[in-house]
Amino acid sequence: MAKLVFAFLSSFGRSENESLILAESIRAFAGKYSASPIWIFMPDNMAGMSQESRERLESAGAELMEYRIDPAILKFPFAAKIYASASAEALAKGQADYLVWMDTHALVLNEPNLMIPEKGQPLGYRPVDHTLIGSRYAEPADEFWSLIYRECGVPGDSLFPMTSSVEIFAIRPYFNAGFLSVNPDRGLCDKWRDNFDRLYRESKFEAFFSRDVRYRIFLHQAVLTGTILAEFERDEMAELSHRVNYPLHMHGIYPPDRRPGYLNDLISVRYETFFRE
Repeated sequence: MAKLVFAFLSSFGRSENESLILAESIRAFAGKYSASPIWIFMPDNMAGMSQESRERLESAGAELMEYRIDPAILKFPFAAKIYASASAEALAKGQADYLVWMDTHALVLNEPNLMIPEKGQPLGYRPVDHTLIGSRYAEPADEFWSLIYRECGVPGDSLFPMTSSVEIFAIRPYFNAGFLSVNPDRGLCDKWRDNFDRLYRESKFEAFFSRDVRYRIFLHQAVLTGTILAEFERDEMAELSHRVNYPLHMHGIYPPDRRPGYLNDLISVRYETFFRE
């Protein structure tokens, strides 16, 4: 049986509660993996967590992990996720076969065998849900993606067609940053952080940020994509089942042939605003 460590980022308020619910779902529904370590990362000072949350955390057998990050970086969309994942990876090296890095607004519903690449590849991934700033495979790479490839050192022969989870046309690789199953010894998250730390301040990207705010919002995901393509060979990556990290909030637009009839058909879901709506 593979050794897994589940890890995710949290903060105070709603995210704090979501992270505890996710931890509890792992303990309740992850079967033979239900006793795996669960690490919840919070930036710097953790004193703001309520006593009730600390008791739930202790009851679930999850560990609260502090990591340090420049407060200025927290202002950039999703940057905290990158730095927390690198901290989780550093702790998981030599301790686990896979670091399962998840978004906080998620639930584990069944034993997570499908989170583990079938052939033991060091990276299991899910594609993005929508193309958005992604690059269609049938068209030349645009200036933004050409810059990402160049800055991350992506070899020219490493691109391959991929389909986003809710669309039918082929895009260039664009990996979902909300879920990763990665061998921590490969150092992916460390390299992701280093690349992002170098690039998010680069003046070269400012023109894109000014043109469309989505370039700023999804820079973290684009840099993850560039990092993966530079660090992993094609046969080292495994696209995981759509039953993993299923976007519950997009159920109504999901392809009918892959749309589950029951929640119990899924391994894990990401719900985002589903329950608030």
